[in-house]
Amino acid sequence: MTPLIACAHGTRSEKGRETIAALVAAVADLLPDVDVLPAFVDVQEPEIDDVVAVAASAPVVVPVLLSRGFHTRVDIARAVGSRAGSVQTAPLGPHPLLAEVVRDRIAAAVDVAGGDHIVFAAAGSTDPRAVDDVEAQVALLRTLVSAPVSIGYAAGASPTIADAVAAARAAGATRVIAASYVLAPGFFADVVVRAGADVTTDVLGADERIARVVVERYRAALGAAAG
Repeated sequence: MTPLIACAHGTRSEKGRETIAALVAAVADLLPDVDVLPAFVDVQEPEIDDVVAVAASAPVVVPVLLSRGFHTRVDIARAVGSRAGSVQTAPLGPHPLLAEVVRDRIAAAVDVAGGDHIVFAAAGSTDPRAVDDVEAQVALLRTLVSAPVSIGYAAGASPTIADAVAAARAAGATRVIAASYVLAPGFFADVVVRAGADVTTDVLGADERIARVVVERYRAALGAAAG
């Protein structure tokens, strides 16, 4: 079978590393006949270029990232382009299953009530396509929650998460919930926590539904290649 490379960002956080490792393991459990290989674009090893080079055959690379951006456009694309027959899929988001996970993280943190406001707290990117992906993901979330939802970014785009929290309060929200749209503990998750919301949800984590999105991206790439 065609190898699947699950390419994540990478983090110095030990808990973050454990979370991504658990997610990759969940993908492997769903694809017992496929060689599922982890790779990273920054901070951690093995690096994506090296994993593409040593895979048993030309792989399908699934960006374990929540939107398009620099890493999908440059780092992963470069690695995939270095080996004939390799394929890069879309990142994980936007996807309805991710909206379900965010909704469930909110429900686990708080009972949403009248007067609440949700700030969808994304990592952010200077790439406008990343902003498009986040806005599409928020549109999916809005169909699942009763409270109003706005967007804040940890970096690369505006408004910041802290500014979005402040704007929600200024508009009359009695409680502001920061819904963390981050896969694992690490730098961006910490930015969400420090943004000043009344409630901050847990990261998305190694949820089985996210593993299913990875598998869906992989199988779609195989189907497209088969014509």
